[in-house]
Amino acid sequence: MKKKNPHAVALGKKGGKKGGPARAAALSPERRSEIARLAVQARWKKAKTPKSSPPPSTK
Repeated sequence: MKKKNPHAVALGKKGGKKGGPARAAALSPERRSEIARLAVQARWKKAKTPKSSPPPSTK
């Protein structure tokens, strides 16, 4: 397995920790609510979708 560049790993961790809270602070409460509502709808849509069943056999 290839070793990761420790400098790149550190930069990724730094940005990842900052990104979410910074984005949330920049958004208006209405926009944050809209994003959350869309996420919930996507999760429920995924949960309601039935698992695909195998196609019927043609004998």
